[in-house]
Amino acid sequence: MISCQEAAVICNKAQYREAKFLEILRLKFHILMCKTCSKYTKKNTKLTSLCEQARLNALSEKDKLDMKEKLYPKSKQE
Repeated sequence: MISCQEAAVICNKAQYREAKFLEILRLKFHILMCKTCSKYTKKNTKLTSLCEQARLNALSEKDKLDMKEKLYPKSKQE
């Protein structure tokens, strides 16, 4: 049986579809035996789902520079 630490790593890999088939089987077996890891897996799955639904957007580089110039205008030297 794998450790809880290994289960967490495999769980994270599985969320991003990076886990191998055998790793997923080991994780599922571990989850059957370990209530703590079962809860962790459920919370991790929920978090991933919420992040995907959020449709988060970041500012473009141009927008970042424009905002920076507005916040910190260059002082004019005479």
